[in-house]
Amino acid sequence: MDRAERGRDETPEQRADRNFADILQELRVVLTGTQLISGFLLAVAFQSRFTELDQDEVVHYLVLVGIAALATLLGMTPVVVHRIHFQKSLKTEIVQLANVLLMATLAVVSVLVVGVTSFIFEVVLSSSAGIWASVVCAAVVVGLWSLAWFVRRNGAAAHD
Repeated sequence: MDRAERGRDETPEQRADRNFADILQELRVVLTGTQLISGFLLAVAFQSRFTELDQDEVVHYLVLVGIAALATLLGMTPVVVHRIHFQKSLKTEIVQLANVLLMATLAVVSVLVVGVTSFIFEVVLSSSAGIWASVVCAAVVVGLWSLAWFVRRNGAAAHD
């Protein structure tokens, strides 16, 4: 495919640089949200009402802390990969791996948001409210991800 067909006048190296910069910017947005959720979860444990949580709520909370840690680590990994392989002419491979890690991060953060929403409704209202909140939130996540795939699919079909 020549430059005219790609739609941009850039070399493969320039494209990899641009794509990696895009991924890093997206990671900044995702990690900021993840840090806010992690901070919320950290603060919960130090509230006086935390001792009133029942065993199931404590387990739910600890699972969320684990998911938040996983999301943070996944989001940091593309930067680590880049630092380890800096100036080794591997930018295209780094971009491919970073894209996979970013998608995994987005999936884990989506699960985290559903879980935190459920946890808040569970603690504030009831277990059944937590279940309903998680079902509604998960439906929204699935709807938005489906919309994203639909747009991508229709965009690809329009270019065929």
